[in-house]
Amino acid sequence: MPTAKVILADDQILFRDCIGQLLGTQDDMRVVAEAGDGQQAVNLAMSYRPDLVLMDINMPRMGGLEATRRIKEALPETKVIMLTVSETDDDLFEAIKAGADGYLLKNLKAASLFERLRGVLNGEAALTPYMATRLLREFARSARQEKTSQGGITEREKEVLQLVVRGCSNREIGLILSIAECTVKRHLHNILEKLQMQNRAQAAAYAVRAGIATLEPSPRAQGDA
Repeated sequence: MPTAKVILADDQILFRDCIGQLLGTQDDMRVVAEAGDGQQAVNLAMSYRPDLVLMDINMPRMGGLEATRRIKEALPETKVIMLTVSETDDDLFEAIKAGADGYLLKNLKAASLFERLRGVLNGEAALTPYMATRLLREFARSARQEKTSQGGITEREKEVLQLVVRGCSNREIGLILSIAECTVKRHLHNILEKLQMQNRAQAAAYAVRAGIATLEPSPRAQGDA
């Protein structure tokens, strides 16, 4: 597996140094640049075309949410994860709307951070079950009944979406449905293409709003906040 190029965007130099040192212990990830504000993050992303950007929300000149929008518009294949202290629902929802591929809090343990970064690089969403539940419940609570077409989603794709809503990884979906992990990835690619969405978090939220999937408690959610 090729080494993933990572950009760190945070206005706290000490925090960037700490995360950079942690990532430096991993063979499959390499920090190629650091940004102290959102505008610099956008400029560096255009230059380096990274695989992953770790983005703070509150930064000078340009905030992380706007920087995420601009990066995802120009470089849709680049994964952007919000790494922040903000636990507000507004920031969480706006980050997903901006195209973020994940939302993690800075109090996460290093081992859990590495696991979730690798998951995003493999096409999964970096959301703890707790954060995912908050996100999906809010979309379900506030959404009106959608009259738009479900985009030709097949019954198998609906099953995949239901498991995504439950917070299952690609591997877990494959085991539950008795299909290969590569087949799960293909289904997810087709779902995102049909729904014209950027990532699985957006697709899961749409599935709940449209009634394609229902919220069910995830067995992994307990004790993983």
